[in-house]
Amino acid sequence: MKSSLTTFFLTTTLASAQDWHFVAFTTPNGQEFISQSGNMIVPPIHEAATNYLWPGLQSTDNSGVYQNVLDGRSGSWWFGSGWCCSNPSLPWGGGFNANGGDVLFFNNSRDANATQWVSVIEKNCGEAFATNTFPIADKVMNDAPFAAELYGAWDFGPVVFEDVVLIATGSDTGFCTEYPWNYNGATNVSVVGVQASVDVDTVTCSIESITLWGPA
Repeated sequence: MKSSLTTFFLTTTLASAQDWHFVAFTTPNGQEFISQSGNMIVPPIHEAATNYLWPGLQSTDNSGVYQNVLDGRSGSWWFGSGWCCSNPSLPWGGGFNANGGDVLFFNNSRDANATQWVSVIEKNCGEAFATNTFPIADKVMNDAPFAAELYGAWDFGPVVFEDVVLIATGSDTGFCTEYPWNYNGATNVSVVGVQASVDVDTVTCSIESITLWGPA
C-alpha cells in the first residue's frame, strides 16, 4: 500500500515537485477511510513559491488525491478543496485567502448514500467557509497523507495539523496506533496524542497533533 502511494505521487503532474515531505496513515486491506477532519495552522509566508501544504486522501487505484490545499503561489496563502488530477477530471472547489496564524478547519466525508464526498472548510470559526461536493464515492480511500509538497524552499516553518480525526470502516486499529509512514524518512515529524476506538464496523482515530517540522 505504501508503494502504491509513492507510485501515484511520482507519476502525476504534481510529482515534478523538488521535494516531497509527508506522513501517511494506511488502512489494511478490506478497510477504507470514510472521513478525515481536523485543523491546519497557517504558517507565515515570505514570498511567492509553488508550495502546497495539505491533508488528503488517496484511492487504491492510484487515480488521484482528494485534498484541502494551502497554496502559496501568489505570495499569499489560498486554501481550497479539490480532486487532483484526473480520472475523473473535476473543477477545483471554492476556497479563500488565509494568513499566518489562521486556523483552518477541514472535514472531508463520504455521504451516507456513498454517492459523493463532501468537503467543508472554514477559517477562524466562521470568518470564511466553503462547501464543495465531488462525485468520487466509488474510490476506495486507503491512504491519508499529511503533506508539504515543495517546488520552492521550506522557508515557512513547521506545518501543524491539530485535532485530527480519521474514521475508517472495519475494526483493525493498527493504521492509527502504529507510527505513520514517513516517506523516505525525509521529514522531521512528531505525532502526539493518538487514540483509537472501535464502534460497530467503524474505527475512529483521534490525533492531538501532527507536526511536519522541516526536512530531515
